[in-house]
Amino acid sequence: MALAIETDRLSLRLRVKEDAAWNLELLGEREGGTALTVAEAEQRLVEQHAEALDTGIGFLALERRAEGDVIGYCGLLIGRTTVHEPEIGYELFRRAHGQGYATEAARAVLDAAFATGRQRIWATVRPWNTPSFRVLEKIGFRRHHSVTDDRGDLVYLVREA
Repeated sequence: MALAIETDRLSLRLRVKEDAAWNLELLGEREGGTALTVAEAEQRLVEQHAEALDTGIGFLALERRAEGDVIGYCGLLIGRTTVHEPEIGYELFRRAHGQGYATEAARAVLDAAFATGRQRIWATVRPWNTPSFRVLEKIGFRRHHSVTDDRGDLVYLVREA
């Protein structure tokens, strides 16, 4: 997958070690926050960067083109799926919610993933995450099945090329 993408409002680029501070801030917005240190976050980003260069699968920082600020990330992961049928994932700062950025970024990542010849992309969402369901439905994902894991119910959605 392309590791640098431009949309009307966003520049998507592969995350680097220097993204650790904002990445920690974003993780801190989650329920329960994060216990990672800056050094641990930097190390994770270095490892993820190398993996993305090797596999073509990774998370891209989302920078608003007009403002020049980072508002989150979007990309592909292997997670619960495979390298041939990866999962899409995204997370934005609360201040960027409700403005269509997640949909714009996810659509661009999906197009880049299908451009590699992949035929199917997955997504997994907890039932409470209504905004993520809306984003995925806007870009053509449909519910496939649900499972229960140690954190509760998890819905699998799929999009065919």
